[in-house]
Amino acid sequence: MSKPNPPPLRGLLVVSIEQAVAAPLATCRLADAGARVIKIERPEGDFARGYDTAACGLSSYFAWTNRGKESLVLDYRQPADAALLDRLLQRADVFVQNLAPGTLDRAGYGSAALRQRHPRLVTCDISGYGSEGPASRLKAYDLLVQCESGLAAISGTPEGIGRIGVSVCDIGAGMNAAFGIMTALAQRERTGRGSGVEVSLFDGSADWMAVPYLHERYGAGAPPRVGLRHPSIAPYGAFETRDGKLVVISIQNDREWAQFCALFLGQTELASDPRFATNAHRVANRNQTDAVVAARFAALSVGDALVALTAANTAYGQVRSVAEFIDHPALRTWPMPVGDVAIEMVAPPVRAEWDAGHHSAAPTLNEHGAAIRREFSA
Repeated sequence: MSKPNPPPLRGLLVVSIEQAVAAPLATCRLADAGARVIKIERPEGDFARGYDTAACGLSSYFAWTNRGKESLVLDYRQPADAALLDRLLQRADVFVQNLAPGTLDRAGYGSAALRQRHPRLVTCDISGYGSEGPASRLKAYDLLVQCESGLAAISGTPEGIGRIGVSVCDIGAGMNAAFGIMTALAQRERTGRGSGVEVSLFDGSADWMAVPYLHERYGAGAPPRVGLRHPSIAPYGAFETRDGKLVVISIQNDREWAQFCALFLGQTELASDPRFATNAHRVANRNQTDAVVAARFAALSVGDALVALTAANTAYGQVRSVAEFIDHPALRTWPMPVGDVAIEMVAPPVRAEWDAGHHSAAPTLNEHGAAIRREFSA
């Protein structure tokens, strides 16, 4: 078996004062691509270590976002540790932090000041609501930002608002930060100088809210909560089969609708019915549209429904539990050591020629502290 190609960020040093999810996810993506990531923690450790013990005793959040890093306990308020941090930053390519806005500025480690001292350094600041304005003072956690940005208001069912089931604002901020860092590194290749990037949980969520924002500000109002249905396309939603399974179908255009009517519904005439002929008509008559589709699903077992949908070339997805997701044929996992055992962790979302086929372990608290202090001694 041929060895994977060297990862593209090998040789890059990332120093990160990070906690929770957003910043650790950003630096995890850099570590996945080969960067050396030194994670600076407070003496009690990143509080995400204590979120749960689901991953064979390790926090599921911590295992997911901190694999392949080095842990160093450091208190930059202490002179000796401040000097160590200075030496780390002299050799670093990237500095990431997600402390409260202004915290590091007051300690002399603000991003602008660091780039003055180290012109090639790329800095990334991650916050809840940005570094300026009255909202910057608000504490920001994922569910709070889902609510503040209106994301929760358009999620759930007509009967009630719902939280997105994963920490989507944290995840979005982490992904935006990783992208911003990579673009800043690309710019450094051209200019020889580092630059600063800033992302916030709120900005990321606001970007995703562009469509409902435009509907609310310039249209007829933001789309309502519709559960497992699409607010502006029909039929696009979940339907129950005879044996109680839910299948989501998606009809994207009128050509697909005509094919669906002929081959799945067995009612070719519905394609030209004035109530259903175009997507605008189907949305305006959504209850009737869905009733016709629901009646057909109710007559079929899930197996027969999937066969018929495939024959009609209709896009579909089964509503799976997490247990069923674990057995999904598309799911890729890589082994990852946790203590004396190996767990199966979801593989990185980017497939690349430098894939190793396994994850490195997430560090124990200060696991690399002594070695790092020797390496970066005065």
